[in-house]
Amino acid sequence: MNTIHRAGDRGLLLEPDDRADLDAVVRMLHSTNLAGVADILPAARTVFVSTESSADRLRLQQELRDLCAHLDRSPADSADTELVTIAVRYDGDDLDDVARLLGISVREVIDAHIGSEWCCSFVGFAPGFGYLESAERRLTVPRRTQSRTAVPAGSVALADGYSAVYPRRSPGGWQIIGTADATLWDLDRPHPALLRPGTRVRFTEAASS
Repeated sequence: MNTIHRAGDRGLLLEPDDRADLDAVVRMLHSTNLAGVADILPAARTVFVSTESSADRLRLQQELRDLCAHLDRSPADSADTELVTIAVRYDGDDLDDVARLLGISVREVIDAHIGSEWCCSFVGFAPGFGYLESAERRLTVPRRTQSRTAVPAGSVALADGYSAVYPRRSPGGWQIIGTADATLWDLDRPHPALLRPGTRVRFTEAASS
């Protein structure tokens, strides 16, 4: 059962009872092409659907309730999703702390990071900041006890089961394990964000400078 809340005059907030259903809900929304949907914005446990009019919201609320009742929970076919490869220099200031928190070696942290396939669940915090999850969840560590006032662009980090690459210099409290040269946000591209919900990500190890 998925709960659907009204959100203003032209919005609906879908909240799956089971977190595991969230990806299936997002796939359903993108594949169904429902008339009247203006935008789809996934988050950690909800999906916000903005509609083109208040009349569309009223109609879509029932349509979405019916679709969610027959949700296809089969795993997504990886061949149908984009794969992005990002090279990382594992030189982050928190790499030793991450290894200590996990009770493994630094080398094992790196191997787990490059050995996992990550998927962008949603984008938030800053333009182009993709929250990446892996099925194994081997690198789940807490945020730092004290946030940094400025994290450099390209910092590769871990927190609360997610990995991410900071698209620009900004404050942040994630555990920094490396650095990437990839451009996460570029307004000159047809799609400015390199990572979008559903994008698969593989990290590779780059030579340290």
